Amino acid sequence: MTPLPPALNGFAVASLPVGLLCLPPLGLVFAVVALVRISRRGDRGRALAVVGLVVSLAMSAALVYATGRYADPFLQRLGSAPAGRHVEGQLTDLDQLQSGDCFNVPGGDLLAERTHVYATKCADAHHAEVTFVEIMDDGVFPGAERLNREATDTCWKWQDEFAMDSWALPDHADMYYFAPSPDAWHVGDRRLVCVIGTPGEGHRGTLRNDEGNLRPDQVTFLRAMNGADRAVGREPEADVDGAPAEHRTWAREVEVALGAEARMLEAASTASAQTAAPAAARLKEVEAAREEWRRAGQASTPDRFEQARERALGAVSVATQKALRGAYGLSTDVPDWLRTGPGDAGGGSGNGPSSERV
Repeated sequence: MTPLPPALNGFAVASLPVGLLCLPPLGLVFAVVALVRISRRGDRGRALAVVGLVVSLAMSAALVYATGRYADPFLQRLGSAPAGRHVEGQLTDLDQLQSGDCFNVPGGDLLAERTHVYATKCADAHHAEVTFVEIMDDGVFPGAERLNREATDTCWKWQDEFAMDSWALPDHADMYYFAPSPDAWHVGDRRLVCVIGTPGEGHRGTLRNDEGNLRPDQVTFLRAMNGADRAVGREPEADVDGAPAEHRTWAREVEVALGAEARMLEAASTASAQTAAPAAARLKEVEAAREEWRRAGQASTPDRFEQARERALGAVSVATQKALRGAYGLSTDVPDWLRTGPGDAGGGSGNGPSSERV
């Protein structure tokens, strides 16, 4: 009588499809049970159980990774706000926002990573208003430093187009932006969302004050002034001793921006009796500042650069800009960021409310 072959272990057979297609942890259990029973009973299927074990381990590891990576974003997409805290507005995907939309966030925290916000009417109290949305250039992730620099420059430029009279913005308004993280970038997210944030105050009403709300001469004036402010505000992060070439490049960029302001002021000094005198006074200061920035751009030592920069910042005053703004019928309330800037007697520097990265 021919002896029967050992039975094929059922757990070994089940371990591979269960681990691959259904529940990897259960497939792992099946494979272990199969190996134990095969060693005790002499069943067939050891190779099958080993393959099931390896596949189940790999699939379990992938499951753990995926859970850790996507659990938090998934919970965010459920719109979970902090316990006991109500957020006004309609839960909305951040990708759905467009320029002019207003929204709230839990606790007013605009610095937290998020995929959803609570859209609301701008007439109601809100934490932020979108100024610009852009799909950034495709390609490899540019690195956090470069991405932040490009996002900051872009958002300041478009905030200046959205709310052109920066002096008219409330002091509690700041520039924020939502930029793609490295992980988001790698899965195709290139969306940059620029906002004016008022998280501590719950501002009511739109802050939009663009060329559709202003006279052509006001738009020309503000674009030149804002361009010069942005240039001054792009000072390199490293000090001049550590990056003299970067600072000289920056000084030349400021000189170019002040050149555009000077051309606008030359036209304004002959455009009307109302703007002639204040434009001429401002032009004199700007030309003096341009000369110092030119010297800074050619400075042979850090000390000479610093000296030229200080003279340049001291050459322009808040008083002449205030008088000229009054002649154009714009806000004359000196903002905090300018009042406390370098040399208030010398006019300060920078580009309005401080930017914050999200």
